Amino acid sequence: MIKKYVRILPLMTVFFALSANADIVLKDNTEILGKWNLYAEAAKLDGEKKAVKVEWDFNADGSLLTTATDSVGRTKEMKIAIKYYVEKGEIKKQTTPGREKYESCKVVEKSGDNMTLKCTYLFFFLTKI
Repeated sequence: MIKKYVRILPLMTVFFALSANADIVLKDNTEILGKWNLYAEAAKLDGEKKAVKVEWDFNADGSLLTTATDSVGRTKEMKIAIKYYVEKGEIKKQTTPGREKYESCKVVEKSGDNMTLKCTYLFFFLTKI
């Protein structure tokens, strides 16, 4: 009986390690609709976070309104509207307004009002407003 558990233990360890790092698959955009405070970004998930002041507003019509606040105060606030959609569980968002080039963002963590996205070059850390 103990030998049976000893053989299963390594298999269970691998299973739990893989499931802990699995991306979250979005069913559709209803899981992200509304305003989010993008408070930090980082090159690595466990890397040093750079504080930012950006608000993302995911609208049901497929528009993402981005409002960035300049901490130095030169431009105060900049608003940019881009397109987005959810496909195969990932967020696809325009890289530049007016261009039909999109980047994929995977939800790597989502619990309560917090969400972490892994986009092409950066991880974004958001809190629901």
